[in-house]
Amino acid sequence: MPVKKGDMVKVEYEGSLDDGTVFDSSEKQGEPIEFEVGAEQVIQGFDDAVMGMEEGEEKEFEIQPSDGYGDHNPEMVKEIAKESIPDSEEMMPGLMLVTTLPNGLQIPAVVVEVTEETVTIDLNHPLAGKVLHFKIKVVGIAS
Repeated sequence: MPVKKGDMVKVEYEGSLDDGTVFDSSEKQGEPIEFEVGAEQVIQGFDDAVMGMEEGEEKEFEIQPSDGYGDHNPEMVKEIAKESIPDSEEMMPGLMLVTTLPNGLQIPAVVVEVTEETVTIDLNHPLAGKVLHFKIKVVGIAS
């Protein structure tokens, strides 16, 4: 039976970028990803790709930013006074932090630049603006 909206599926996957860098895989996670199709538990492009697949079927596809983590938004790059950041002397470009928003939600941020007085952080999802390439195999379907 082909995968349809509402099915619970188990999928082995490998996600990579245009340059071939693997950013995630079910092997790395230790088990297949399991999710309800159409329930917005995974990015839209991944959800769309499993629709109609059969158990045991394999597929390769790419997801544009609009169906993945969105385009990179320059307004999400913020410059913060160094004095307002604990342990700011340890900051360096590429460092990943967790930032707490006023509503209590925690989101990842990447340090982009450090000067004597400021730290510039990027609050975009690390995969925002990137084309994502996937190899997947449906290993289980439950209606």
